[in-house]
Amino acid sequence: MGGSVYTLYIANKNYSSWSLRPWVLMQALGIPFEERIQPFDEKSGHGQFLSFSPSGRVPCLHDGDIVVWESLGITEYLAERHSGVWPADALVRAWARCAAAEMHGGFQALRDHCLMSCGVRVQLHEVPAPVFADIARIDALWSEGLRRFGGPFLAGHAFTAVDAFFAPVVFRVQTYGIALNDTSRSYVEHMLALPALQAWYAQAVAETWRDAPHEADMLRVGRVLMDIRATG
Repeated sequence: MGGSVYTLYIANKNYSSWSLRPWVLMQALGIPFEERIQPFDEKSGHGQFLSFSPSGRVPCLHDGDIVVWESLGITEYLAERHSGVWPADALVRAWARCAAAEMHGGFQALRDHCLMSCGVRVQLHEVPAPVFADIARIDALWSEGLRRFGGPFLAGHAFTAVDAFFAPVVFRVQTYGIALNDTSRSYVEHMLALPALQAWYAQAVAETWRDAPHEADMLRVGRVLMDIRATG
């Protein structure tokens, strides 16, 4: 086990799906870290992130003089230093890594159409075919993992990195009322009850900062049924 106290830079909690992945992984596994929040600035773009991230994007992990960016890179860096990031069994670990990599590089239609916004509930005007295909693949992938490895998490009894990578989808299911089979729905409910996800959610709805382009895109694809975010 590593002994470092890391610094994790993130953008915010209501919108930042990429930030959520390493944050919830470290929270759920009890890996100590200090959180630094730098909300996205519409006027300067990602420029303000360059002071701590070589890509000008978040998340970004600092471990002393070592800087690790990209959620997948952060995950593998942590896996070299802490047990439990990936499943111990080689077969299960291979499946989990493939599923996480598929999420990391895919499902673009769902990402673009259903932007993450934890504190609202939205009724979609429609579900375009590419989005439907992404949902169907996620439904099948989750069902496979849960049935093969026994649940309640995707790779078995313990929360691992593959669950962290799909955590933003869990919030999207809640926000947009995405229909899933019973097996996948039970997984969503289990994830939403996880203390680490509940902590993120509570802090997300407490945020008063709004990103205008994100809000406009959300209104473009659906009707807001409920907004429980703090104002001020």
